Amino acid sequence: MRITNHRSTGFSLVELLVTIVVIGVLAAVAFGSYQSHIRKGRRADAQAFLMDLVQRQQQYFTDSRAYATDVATLNDPLPASLSSFYTVQVATAATPPTFTITATAVGAQVSDGDLTIDSSGAKTPSNRW
Repeated sequence: MRITNHRSTGFSLVELLVTIVVIGVLAAVAFGSYQSHIRKGRRADAQAFLMDLVQRQQQYFTDSRAYATDVATLNDPLPASLSSFYTVQVATAATPPTFTITATAVGAQVSDGDLTIDSSGAKTPSNRW
């Protein structure tokens, strides 16, 4: 009588499920990190735009002796890459002449928060600049 040793080939159901769970956990971590990276990139774009507006405000003040009351007057429209994620407003005060520019986060950027810069160069929140 002959005894044969049966060897199984392939994967068991348990091995397959463990592999799927590990891949799922890795994908969840990677996706969260990717989303955070994208938010930071959008924030950097918004910061650059706000800095450009500050420069234009200073030039406008030099030419007109007053600050512009809106972004349209500065002839610098919000870039299309930011328009879905931020709205930008300019607030001015006449005496003494000051301005504040605020980029309000909307949509997917809300969790990152708003950005503000004023005529003195103060940037808030300081942990986002």
